[in-house]
Amino acid sequence: MNKLETEILAAVSLDEPWALVESFSTFKREHPTDVNRGMDEVVSRLRKHGVEVTVHEPSLYLSLPGLARVEAGGKTFRAKPPAYSLDARNGLEGQIVYVGARHNAMITDMFEQKVESTQELADLVRGKIVMSEGFASPGLISQYEELGAIGVIGINPGIDVHWGICTTVWGTPDLDDLPRKPNIPAVAVNKPTGEALIEIANAGGKVTIFTEMEEGWFTSKLPEVFIKGTEEPEKYVFLHGHLDSWDVGVGDNATGDATMLEIARVLWENRGSLKRSVRICWWPGHSTGRYAGSTWFSDAFALDLEENAVSQVNCDSPGCRWASEFINLCRMSETEDFLADVIQEVAGKVIEGERPHRAGDYSFNNIGISSYLMLSSTMPDVLREEKGYYTVGGCGGNIAWHTENDILEIADKDILLRDIKVYLLAVLRNANAEYLPFDWRATAREFAATVAGYQAKAGDRFDLSASRKAVAELSEALEAFYARVADKSIEPKAANTVIQDLARILVPINFTRVNRFRHDPALTIPPLPSIAAAADLDSHDEVTLGFAKTQLVRGQNRLISALRQARRHIELVAG
Repeated sequence: MNKLETEILAAVSLDEPWALVESFSTFKREHPTDVNRGMDEVVSRLRKHGVEVTVHEPSLYLSLPGLARVEAGGKTFRAKPPAYSLDARNGLEGQIVYVGARHNAMITDMFEQKVESTQELADLVRGKIVMSEGFASPGLISQYEELGAIGVIGINPGIDVHWGICTTVWGTPDLDDLPRKPNIPAVAVNKPTGEALIEIANAGGKVTIFTEMEEGWFTSKLPEVFIKGTEEPEKYVFLHGHLDSWDVGVGDNATGDATMLEIARVLWENRGSLKRSVRICWWPGHSTGRYAGSTWFSDAFALDLEENAVSQVNCDSPGCRWASEFINLCRMSETEDFLADVIQEVAGKVIEGERPHRAGDYSFNNIGISSYLMLSSTMPDVLREEKGYYTVGGCGGNIAWHTENDILEIADKDILLRDIKVYLLAVLRNANAEYLPFDWRATAREFAATVAGYQAKAGDRFDLSASRKAVAELSEALEAFYARVADKSIEPKAANTVIQDLARILVPINFTRVNRFRHDPALTIPPLPSIAAAADLDSHDEVTLGFAKTQLVRGQNRLISALRQARRHIELVAG
């Protein structure tokens, strides 16, 4: 760290962030009324330190879960409905069938629990209430609704029942999204309840699902802090995280809200030392609107984000107990070396990075913004195994995630202090870098590996050599470009234009299927999705194989066009 970085990190205190965590541990932040109360507190604490805050008030379409239960065999079983379940407060009765599935052990897959769809499965579940292992997630609910089920029960892997959201729609639906809103009730139950219901299913019994839901438009407060830089004030690093939570949600995400609060305070005090600006937002509608707050912002400020955001940084679940490691760390390939250096310097840890999930508040992929962090620190795998914990999507790996057990004891002061400094240094260094610290050569290597992997699976049924050639040509252009960055024979402004603009081209081709400024469904998107069908040719018969090849021709055209555009852009701007 240089002298300025050391001095700014030394200014971090736990006084304000811990006070916010303690306050947030005393009230739920699910309903917009309570979320707005939390937003008001963040704004008040910021303004107390002289930080200027803009409070937006978007109208968001949200689904607010209430009570739920399952009745069967004269017994009542505890359950929780996910957001966007259909309201069934008068009860939905049906025969229950059990479809066994393995609970996904990897965080990469946990939001898209599915089983193989077959005609036999469709015949089994049509007109029935289906029960299967997994969280009540978009993949689980959408698959069984499509197959004709009238209701779904997700069996959580432990004694706790986790809240969640079951729609595949990302953010507030538009007219094209509306058909994908769930039209069946869904609930989650714990493992003991699941085992009892499996016995009823095996006996050919019936169950009744009850879900109470409130759905509609809600005005939600959304605070924004914009800390202007001194040299390029129009350009900014974009830091953000959600404030709404399930119950009191200390580890997910009061600790993240507190982290952003302290970073805003420290950087505001040191704003004269910033080269670029820093923009910070607290989101509503994360849990009850499938990232409705960040999606609204992505839509409302899309063109500004496209023009000026140099990166986006998500802050979710830092500072949790036992979270000593930085594994399963979301980052786009071009950001990995930069992020690894930051974490090594602050925490003395080696990172294990992975492709960002189609989750969190990554609502900016369609704009094309280099991104790093979603969840931050987590407990080591060995400790998790010792405790018998299963995979969850936050809270540093604590299975209190999305339950009423996510209380003050989930937060850890020492780890929170460290994680605040990790986020702060990443944002500060990104804002002050002479040359934007992202290496697109790493992304090109990722692309080459992806194409090679797809070709190996496709065999002689489809030829991806044109994609391989386009990647190689881009790699060659990138090598020449970064050589000029290294010897500073290219001016920083021109180099940074290239680095930022490459994100606008290469992030969408790697992380999206739909057109820019629209939002893909909340389902896993494979690398280079336009040619991902090459990996699944084994699943096609002679007839559908031809359709898959047609899709691959079109998808390869899209990919190669983007890669050529990126190469031409380097040559045009960098000279």
